[in-house]
Amino acid sequence: MKSDTAAGGGRPPAGDAPRHAAPRGRKRVTGTRRTVAALFLLPAVLLLGALVVYPIGYSVFRSFYDRSGDGFAGFDNYQALFSDAGIRTALKNNIVWVVFAPTLATALGLVFAVLTERVRWGTAFKLVVFMPMVISMLAAGIIFRLVYDQDPDKGVANAVWVGVHDTFAEASAFPKAHPGRESPLAADPASKGSFLTREPVSAGEPVALPLVGVAPDLMPDDAATAVRAEAEPGKVTGTVWQDFTRGEGVGTLKEPDPAEFGYAGMRIEAVKDGRVVASTEARGDGTFTLSEAADGARLRLPAENFKEPYNGLDWLGPALVTPSIIGSYIWMWAGFAMVLIAAGLASVPRELMEAARVDGANEWQVFRRVTVPLLAPVLAVVTVTLMINVLKVFDLVYIIAPGSSQDDANVLALELYRKGFSEDQPGVASAIAVFLLLLVIPVMWFNIRRLRREGRR
Repeated sequence: MKSDTAAGGGRPPAGDAPRHAAPRGRKRVTGTRRTVAALFLLPAVLLLGALVVYPIGYSVFRSFYDRSGDGFAGFDNYQALFSDAGIRTALKNNIVWVVFAPTLATALGLVFAVLTERVRWGTAFKLVVFMPMVISMLAAGIIFRLVYDQDPDKGVANAVWVGVHDTFAEASAFPKAHPGRESPLAADPASKGSFLTREPVSAGEPVALPLVGVAPDLMPDDAATAVRAEAEPGKVTGTVWQDFTRGEGVGTLKEPDPAEFGYAGMRIEAVKDGRVVASTEARGDGTFTLSEAADGARLRLPAENFKEPYNGLDWLGPALVTPSIIGSYIWMWAGFAMVLIAAGLASVPRELMEAARVDGANEWQVFRRVTVPLLAPVLAVVTVTLMINVLKVFDLVYIIAPGSSQDDANVLALELYRKGFSEDQPGVASAIAVFLLLLVIPVMWFNIRRLRREGRR
């Protein structure tokens, strides 16, 4: 016999009542879900409107008005984007930034991420490389302003560069030396920077070649107290020295004194009819000896004795300022690229790499044919993210580039600041802001689309 419930039409037992049923007269929470969601979203919407939507809308509106904000200017401010020389330079530099900075930072991050997988201290290395990300752009700009200082005693970049240069090309020890009063030497008209004796010299008669201009504490380490050269039959002898003694009225002019040093290593040439017939270098005490071929010749101190020391490159000059600032940006953001690429690399199936090695591929082929293609989505996201970032770069350029070359390093964000505040052209500044937004939107759209595509996989 079937129960009434089974036969249909009967009420289910009280114990089988749905647990989620709400008591009568009481409002369910699910009925107010939209209202609750709206209340939670309201603060975010207000902040978004106040900090993003309103500034964008006002910038678009202001870009169509003149400097005073009262007169409608139409598209005149936008025409200035392509007619103003400063804005054109900024646009050109932004193109250089977008092409090189993200590419180099991503490539460097890829190399770091791959190589640190094979070393024990990879985590420590990643920490050191990522550490610049902790530093603000302002602090990084101050650091690299010092790094690129022209003085090799202050700037690290030029200290290294000068050290490498001087390893292969020795600098002169007498860059400031020159003839003093009543000197037998005069400037050589045939060789710029050289000095030539006024009269020919004779064998057996010592020659005095006094110079001034080098501080005693800057003399070469092998310099010794200058002495008067002894005459040698058939040979030309002489002394080249620093003819200066500290103290007023101390020392004898054109005569070596006990407190004066010889120009050790100074090169001396004997010239006849414009041709060098003999040459030598001064000893530690400044004395020198030339063969009998020098008899009747004029002595020349060539310009190589007095060339200025190499002071390195002008990193912040017009030619190198943009690459130098890009270098500082890469120093900061290569760690960011490395961390994201390392996370992507951790998810790459190792079986594919091992299979490639078993098939005979070397490490370079595995990297090029397996690792890079598998990391292509991550590399694209990192590159596009950095492209968006460099379009807005401002701090580094403003801090690192000196006033003399800031026009050459100019970028759109800096030009926006200068037009809006320094030159009082808010209309043009607003047009630059809108133009920057239009440049960023396609890149952001591409990045979002790629992320969604990856999410669907």
